[in-house]
Amino acid sequence: MMRRWAGPIVLAVVLALVTYYVTLSRTPQTLMAAAVSRLGKGGMNSFTHVPLATSKSRAIVRPSPDLAYSACPFDLSKGVLEISVPSIPANYWSLSVFQANTDVAFVRNNVENGGKPITVSLVEQGAKAAAKSEVVRVKGARGVALIRILVDDPARFPTIDAARRGATCRIAGG
Repeated sequence: MMRRWAGPIVLAVVLALVTYYVTLSRTPQTLMAAAVSRLGKGGMNSFTHVPLATSKSRAIVRPSPDLAYSACPFDLSKGVLEISVPSIPANYWSLSVFQANTDVAFVRNNVENGGKPITVSLVEQGAKAAAKSEVVRVKGARGVALIRILVDDPARFPTIDAARRGATCRIAGG
């Protein structure tokens, strides 16, 4: 009697393990693909500067109402992506780069950078690239670069907004 159930039980366990592994291994890429698609409606390889978050904002997952966000969904299949963020007149701002599997490939803030502009060149791992700035290698061709700026006083937002619009995200030579 027990032998009759051994095969189906083993099969169920194997299927459960395979499903678990596939779910864990594919979820990050699926989530990033959805984020790139949603953010890419404003254009690939260019920054979209969203207004300050409200209770209805969802372009960025769980946005903070005291942060201004600028997002550049990228696709490196056409070459090196140059990202430049000017010095922004805020107490805190940062540039983060998330690669295809949702891992952070790069992060730097104005404090670490001495308040100076940040310029980097994104290159897919294994690709050769002549870059004019610091090279950041990412796994996979697609991902998102995200600027976050602390807006501690809403009256300062117009000045902060004007400065962040000077950020660029584009394929080198394009």
